[in-house]
Amino acid sequence: MDMNLTDKVVVVTGASKGIGLAVSQAFVTAGAFVIAGARHNSPELQALEAAGSATFIAADLSTPEGPRALIAAAAERGGVDVLVNNAGAVATRFDGILSVTDDEWDAALSLNFLAAVRTTREAVPQMLARGGGAVVMIGSVNATQPEWNIVDYSATKAALANYAKSLSKEFGPRGIRVNTVSPGPVSTDLWLADDGVAAKFASATGATAEDVVASVSAGAPTGRFTTPQEVADLTVFLASSRSGNTNGADVRIDGGYVATV
Repeated sequence: MDMNLTDKVVVVTGASKGIGLAVSQAFVTAGAFVIAGARHNSPELQALEAAGSATFIAADLSTPEGPRALIAAAAERGGVDVLVNNAGAVATRFDGILSVTDDEWDAALSLNFLAAVRTTREAVPQMLARGGGAVVMIGSVNATQPEWNIVDYSATKAALANYAKSLSKEFGPRGIRVNTVSPGPVSTDLWLADDGVAAKFASATGATAEDVVASVSAGAPTGRFTTPQEVADLTVFLASSRSGNTNGADVRIDGGYVATV
């Protein structure tokens, strides 16, 4: 299926690994040019650069300067057509909600929420100048299914979903669609690395990381984690003209992990 993304300029934050990398690769496959923002490059992104399909911009997206530098690079390509706000991180809080410090709250807000606010603020004027565009937020099921032991992550993802809905109402009439993709657990290093979420839950509970993954997987009717490619494919679809009247949606991709309607 042609997504009509050939030669479109796509900005992806947190693009060097995991979901962000899969999203970047999927847009390149669809014919787009990717401006990939992250703190560090990766061999996979370097391969996209070598093929002339992407430009890597080293940027700390938790700062005001990072988003500005990223969108300035897009301006040099003519401007932003699609923005994917993916940058984010999760920290486990097994000492309880009251133990989370102001600095830890500030860090979560800066990366998981304000990075998207700032990048969107820089990108939207370029989209308007080009006649429209699309923004996709990579959220989480934890926006509506909060967990106490990742309280700051859950809260910032809820803020992101709320922000996306507000944007969709203001800018939908001006040709910019804004949607959210909310994955459940995804098979990335964030969950599965030696220092990932599964390992941290295992350490806190006396289980093994494999036990944690099996237990979490069993919570979804499909019995498995979502893959980064599946998240990427949904993101590309929502950004494309194939979903041209999809605006303000929050699309779960969780294998049925969220049991409510």
